[in-house]
Amino acid sequence: MKSVLYLGCPAPERADTEKQLGAVDMSVVWGENSTFALSELQRRNMPVLLDLSRGAAALQIAREIRTQRAATLMFAVVDARRPDLTTEAVLAGMADVFARPLGGRRVANAIERELKYEARESIPASLENGDDLYGHSMAMREVLALIARAAGMRAGVLIRGEEGTGRQVAARAIHAPQRSGDGAFVPVDCAAFDGDELEAELFGPAARGPHSDGAAGLERVSRQGLLHHARGGTIYLQSVAEAPTRVQVRLARLLRDREAIVTETGDTVPFDVRPVAGVDPGFDAAVQDGRVRAELFRRLSVIRIDMPALRNRREDIPALANYFLREICGSQRVPPKTLSRSALSLLSALPWRGNAAELRQLLQSVVTGMQGGRGIALEDVLAHVRLDGGAGLLSNGGTLKQARARFEKEYIAVVLEQHRGRISEAARALGIQRTNLYRKMRALKVPRGSKA
Repeated sequence: MKSVLYLGCPAPERADTEKQLGAVDMSVVWGENSTFALSELQRRNMPVLLDLSRGAAALQIAREIRTQRAATLMFAVVDARRPDLTTEAVLAGMADVFARPLGGRRVANAIERELKYEARESIPASLENGDDLYGHSMAMREVLALIARAAGMRAGVLIRGEEGTGRQVAARAIHAPQRSGDGAFVPVDCAAFDGDELEAELFGPAARGPHSDGAAGLERVSRQGLLHHARGGTIYLQSVAEAPTRVQVRLARLLRDREAIVTETGDTVPFDVRPVAGVDPGFDAAVQDGRVRAELFRRLSVIRIDMPALRNRREDIPALANYFLREICGSQRVPPKTLSRSALSLLSALPWRGNAAELRQLLQSVVTGMQGGRGIALEDVLAHVRLDGGAGLLSNGGTLKQARARFEKEYIAVVLEQHRGRISEAARALGIQRTNLYRKMRALKVPRGSKA
């Protein structure tokens, strides 16, 4: 059993934490300060989990450990109500940041990933673009609660969100508890096939029998069809509104009856498959105008999950960026790189119309374009920010002076929001003096925002 050193964990949480980590074959050594930590690490090397509830005092422990044992793997545990501590954890060189309540599988995956980095090995396929949803915000905590509920049921799930918000990742997370069984996770993009092709992909090339034309009775499903492959598991339907009516009717009947006739044998078999549909925000309009059959919609929408856009959960961006960055560095077999405070602040201010997928793509470009070094500065990010409405803020025309003013106003407003109106913390994040920040706020008419 592997061990992890956990510093500063509140006593009431220890029993549940031991249970979570024990489930992934990890034991816990409890500690409270750097003296104890350094003594234990001298005896045996192990990863460190550091609870940041104590704020600056906990970060000081991290610095003391880093000074004497630079190679120690350290991970932060934060409260979702303190997004500023997430940023500080990333800047302190934490390999990853976990929100409580702690999940044992995520901790184990992160440690395995970091050990692969140290060995200069590429990330295992099971960890690349992993099935864990990543986010510490309250919006994502609500999503995770719905996923946990959906995972314990076999009912249909409708996951709605913009492109890049992690709809398929959420679907895989719902499916994950079933992996110990025989069922597979089978994704299908309904927009990638014409009508006949989609029907053959789902039901099999020989499954267009007497019950495929709307007549009463059970559906026929070939062993070669994706639906048969998904028995006991999950079928993930992307762009289901693009499926022709006859395919929607057959899907609805199969989900209703939960039985089917196997085309090759003629046998009637139970057909337990959980349907999960990933749809865009315009899906409700497709239902209203009849492009989605009402009976299929009912089967797919027992549980509804709305994936928040990245711009609506900016407090997740620092930790998410750090996660993507380490994943990218691992896949390219280069030493992990670190983001500067100003680079993190810029990433947190951008609009991210392509959501998390766009953030990952930008960081991929940054890492690929760097000639060397481990630190990513503001200039490294700016070199890959598009100013055409993609990832950039300066897309409304005007003079250079006007564009700069717009950028500074939006940038300062976002940083102030991140730090709940705390001028000292916002100024430190921006890399300027408090007096200069006050002066810019007055000149640009930036509201201070809420106070903690």
